[in-house]
Amino acid sequence: MHTTILVEFILYCLAMVAIGYYFSRKEMEHSDFLIGGGKLPGWALAFSERATGESAWLLLGYTGFVFMTGFSAIWVGVGIGLGVAFSWLFLARRFMDEAKKYNVMTLPGYLAARFESKGKIILWLATILIGSFMMFYFGAQIAGAGKTLFTVFGIKPLTGILISFAIVIALSYLGGFVGVVWTDMIQSVMMLITLVGLPIMALIKINSEGLSVMDAVVAAGPTMDSWTGGLTGFALGILLFNNFAWFFGFLGGQPQLSARFMALKDKKEARTGATVAVVWVILAYVGAFLIGLTALTLYQGQAFADVETILPFMILDLFPEWAAGILLAGILAAIISTADSQLLVITSSASEDIIRNALSIKLTEKQLVLVSRLTIVGAGIVGLMIALFSKSLVYLVVGWAWAGVGCTLSPAIILTFFWKKYSGAGVIATIISGFVSTVVWISTPLEEIISSRFTTFFIALAFGIVFSLLFPEKQTTAAKDEKEISAENAINV
Repeated sequence: MHTTILVEFILYCLAMVAIGYYFSRKEMEHSDFLIGGGKLPGWALAFSERATGESAWLLLGYTGFVFMTGFSAIWVGVGIGLGVAFSWLFLARRFMDEAKKYNVMTLPGYLAARFESKGKIILWLATILIGSFMMFYFGAQIAGAGKTLFTVFGIKPLTGILISFAIVIALSYLGGFVGVVWTDMIQSVMMLITLVGLPIMALIKINSEGLSVMDAVVAAGPTMDSWTGGLTGFALGILLFNNFAWFFGFLGGQPQLSARFMALKDKKEARTGATVAVVWVILAYVGAFLIGLTALTLYQGQAFADVETILPFMILDLFPEWAAGILLAGILAAIISTADSQLLVITSSASEDIIRNALSIKLTEKQLVLVSRLTIVGAGIVGLMIALFSKSLVYLVVGWAWAGVGCTLSPAIILTFFWKKYSGAGVIATIISGFVSTVVWISTPLEEIISSRFTTFFIALAFGIVFSLLFPEKQTTAAKDEKEISAENAINV
């Protein structure tokens, strides 16, 4: 038992809960609880968005993926890096403007307000989509926490899962969106410290022992030193598409990320947020990629029962206990920051999109906040059951959820923002086709050939375009009048 590390873990968890408690004491309206009420700085929202977007998947899943596949794993990082840059540079400001224009707090709420004639159907479909896949995403984070605590302390995975679950529920329940953003900001910094500090220490040890990263990668397998995985032609195209396909989920379709864009105050804060987010993602993915390669070098020929525990294993091997505790807290930070945001997304869909808008139930601000908090507990328990009974790897489960939600709703956002002929019927077709195609695809051997993250996006995109052309949006009376006035003015001129 690593006593020093355990003490640091406990202090870290208490500090996070204390921050949540601090914000719970403040009087909050429903908009404050769900989206911060427009009071948060852009740099804090950027740190929060990155901590939320990069979960246990980055620290456990991606580092293990690099360890198993070698240089070709870089295309995952490239796809995600470009996706993050695109979302902040081209979508964040549009989200901010549209949220203010339509007075909405959620991604489904925006689509419903934008296509009002089909609004309630869109709300129900989007909520079912988000709730279904986000539960698995949340479960993957809690399972990742169990792996970390088992590796570090030998704590049974069940106990580790329950401890992490309790912390996430407490943070989400107490502080809402504001509390989550500020704890995310701290956790985002801790993740960077881990992802930058660990490969530096590993490279120092490799140099001191006269080892070679390139030699180790070559020795690990015949395709490990190839940036294309040793593939050519069609097979190479499939590899690049599968790894790069994470890009498509960043095009506005992840509700836990788009909530940060909607919460931006003005254009200046949006620019600040974009700078912080892009620098963060470069440092984080270069660090994670190097962790996988240096692990190959330091532990040549060593078998790991679970490659997704490589990062905590390296930390314990390379750092003294006091430093290891800080770095390992970065893993727990990644898990908590993503899990609490996912719970808030599920909560906002239930309280704002369904209860307030779809069902038009009249509740006071305090009652809506209470409903949101109760939803957090209920959704958390369902996610906990998934974490306890799912045997899937963190990398795979997160990939499926990324396809189901992000690669389904991203086409809806892209078409809404940039194609004037997109219609309410098109949104419905996008959501249904994305949901069904993801479930069908991951249930067959097709997923092993080409990722659902790629196919879902383009299937949903195609259905959205076709149904929008078949069933165009009817012009409102106001829009017709405005068009007629513009025509008359043109004639007069």
